[in-house]
Amino acid sequence: MFEFIKTLFKKDIDPAEVVKKSREDRFMARELINGIFDDFIELHGDRLYGDDKSVIGGLARLKGQPVTVIAIDKGTDINDKLSKRNGSPQPWGYRKAQRLMEQAAKFHRPIVTFVNTPGAFPGKDAEALGQGEAIAQSILKSMKLPVPIISIIYGEGGSGGALALATADQVWMFENATYSILSPEGFASILWKDSKRSNEAAGIMGLTAADLMKKEVIDLVIPEGHNHAKIFNGMKNKLSDEIQELSELSDDELIAQRRNRFRKF
Repeated sequence: MFEFIKTLFKKDIDPAEVVKKSREDRFMARELINGIFDDFIELHGDRLYGDDKSVIGGLARLKGQPVTVIAIDKGTDINDKLSKRNGSPQPWGYRKAQRLMEQAAKFHRPIVTFVNTPGAFPGKDAEALGQGEAIAQSILKSMKLPVPIISIIYGEGGSGGALALATADQVWMFENATYSILSPEGFASILWKDSKRSNEAAGIMGLTAADLMKKEVIDLVIPEGHNHAKIFNGMKNKLSDEIQELSELSDDELIAQRRNRFRKF
């Protein structure tokens, strides 16, 4: 089910339509966690400032193996979405993720991240409290961790806010997810000074799973469907297999392979 099949993308794909679908609540963060893992225990706070509700993280079991799970959550109802800024983390959200990553490395637990964000929160307080530094540190720490890391983009993968949790040994994308340096609206505003040309921008940005798979930016495309249980079961088995294979590498080999993956771009 999760091998890349060319027929998956036989029909013409409208990037603008994919962008629209990526922003819909097709899959929820807690639904993914509960559907793929067992015995999830959530941990809170960055031990420096606060607890960002848009970043869910903790310990779980994947087919019996202890793992660390970190997910960006857009929320469910309107109040939940407002409290989580529609999945745009604050600096302390990324620092919570860093704390969990370091804990995972200490106890030799593989890390699985789930990304769905339009980007890091651009508010005044976030900038004043080190948003850029928090993102940079997340990327830097990810490059040094001696444990397997697999990142899954299940909705929007926007800019550095997504890359902070997608600096991994493998990056997977859902079929209707996007991954880009900025939104099509932002791209159109910069290039043509007209955000209304966002559909045109989406067509040339190469932000769909099909585009990114061809360019080898991502490693796997996850087909979507209405049967979420079947999708989650396939993901569970594939994650377990890939983590097992990555775990056979030495710490130095794992880190070198991860760094080489990103240096080629």
